[in-house]
Amino acid sequence: MGDPIMILSIIFGLCLLLLLIRLLHTFWWTPVYIQYRLGSQGIIGPSYKFIHGNTKEMLEMRNAALSKPLGLLDDIFPRVLPHVYTWLSKYGKNYLSWKGAEPELMITEPELIKEVLINRDRAYLKPSPPFDSMKLMGNGLVTSNGERWAQHRNLINNAFQGESLKKMIPEMVVSVELMLQSWKNHLEKEIEVFEEFRLLSADIISRTAFGSNYLEGKNIFDMKVKYSNITRMNIFKSRFPSISKIWKTSDEIEADKLLSIIHKSVMDIIKKREEKENPSRRFD
Repeated sequence: MGDPIMILSIIFGLCLLLLLIRLLHTFWWTPVYIQYRLGSQGIIGPSYKFIHGNTKEMLEMRNAALSKPLGLLDDIFPRVLPHVYTWLSKYGKNYLSWKGAEPELMITEPELIKEVLINRDRAYLKPSPPFDSMKLMGNGLVTSNGERWAQHRNLINNAFQGESLKKMIPEMVVSVELMLQSWKNHLEKEIEVFEEFRLLSADIISRTAFGSNYLEGKNIFDMKVKYSNITRMNIFKSRFPSISKIWKTSDEIEADKLLSIIHKSVMDIIKKREEKENPSRRFD
């Protein structure tokens, strides 16, 4: 019978070797192969960098664009998507870039865009959103495909029928009137219209979806903004989901706390509305 320590060492070494092979296959062989195959068809782009792809270049261009002032007549495209603007100019109407080890094929030719949108053969699926965004949105209508998408679409179909939308109009009018009333208190003062319309949207959603006003849902929307900011700050960072389960950054810990509170707050509002509509029913 062999030495147990030697046997365990061999097993551990094999596991490490398999892990290394898998990492190399995911982060080197597959990207290089995809880049070669598309390059042979005339689709080129920025070179793939091991593990992080082109995310460092994207982040650098984004920071450089945001550091410059934007005039009223300036083109917004180079500021919002500086990497897309730069690479379209450099590589042509269609190019390949990398977000980590995930390829992104950018197309701007109208005929190709039309083919993707028509999607007769259901060959083009929705791209998987960033992991943090997926945790917030869940596997619902926006992110799902195929049969699951059809199920969610049927569930919300009634909410967007003409009669249902008409019932929402009075609540929308109330929200708009409250906003206009608040503007009267800011005569001859500058108003941040973007923030005002964000609050208006939040108020309308609260009233029509949950039967509450914005003040009741204020914490939910504030936390959603904080969560979105965390996601946006980390969007160009390469991540390893398996490692994230063991070790989390401070941003990931904060995001998980916000998600937990958002979920609990939304469920509390839903329970209050259902109890109001059916007083005989109680929830634990």
